[in-house]
Amino acid sequence: MCPGPTLLEAHNVHVVGHGEELVVLAHGFGTDQSVWKHVLPHLIDEYRLILFDNMGAGTTDPEYYCFQRYSSLYGYADDLLAILDELEITSCIFVGHSVSGMIGCLASLARPNFFTKIITISASPRYLNDADYFGGFEQDDLNQLFQAMQSNFKAWVSGFAPLAVGADIESMAVQEFGRTLFNIRPDIAFSVAKTIFQSDLRSILPQVTVPCHILQSSRDLAVPVIVSDYIHQRISGASIVEVLHTEGHLPQLSSPDVVIPVLKRHLVGDLV
Repeated sequence: MCPGPTLLEAHNVHVVGHGEELVVLAHGFGTDQSVWKHVLPHLIDEYRLILFDNMGAGTTDPEYYCFQRYSSLYGYADDLLAILDELEITSCIFVGHSVSGMIGCLASLARPNFFTKIITISASPRYLNDADYFGGFEQDDLNQLFQAMQSNFKAWVSGFAPLAVGADIESMAVQEFGRTLFNIRPDIAFSVAKTIFQSDLRSILPQVTVPCHILQSSRDLAVPVIVSDYIHQRISGASIVEVLHTEGHLPQLSSPDVVIPVLKRHLVGDLV
């Protein structure tokens, strides 16, 4: 029998760049590491960059997706730590888009010394509204989203992509997000979406001690701006919020000219 892929092969891990400081770039739901394609050329000369695909992304082998393991975001956090261990990395800056922002926070609870800082882009600890908390969605909203995914995945992708990106269906960013989203096996996409949208990580925020730089689009279908302030107020470590004048949930794809200089500034800047 042929041997299976190594951990690094299974997650399509790539290490690129010429700098000494290590930066991990982690993608969100519906994408893969290609979501950073506009950002990479602007960082590659200054940093050593680690890119990987979360299990379940369309670029990974669906046979290695474990529905039970990834029914919780802790499974993804364990994967992240395993990748860092395999690469023998003990210190890095972690940049997490969307759900990966919270995955980075989870991983930091187990290994706070691994992360000199966490930079989140459009992250949320909970998407559902609750008493004294506005996450942006009611349960009925999510039930309709899940039903649409299951009834006609292709049609759902065509409708969801422009809403998430915040642009016309003809835009390159919408087409790119639609491509990576459609590459995911439908049952896996549904499982991942359900895990993310039904998650509630508000309780772990006070345990996060790593400095956090919280970047947020000013208009984001998935994450209201108020959520970034909620994270800022509740994590234990030093933190800062910067609201970007961008539209949509994937600003590094749709507005790289805005995101790149802001991200570079936060990569260098320290919190007092």
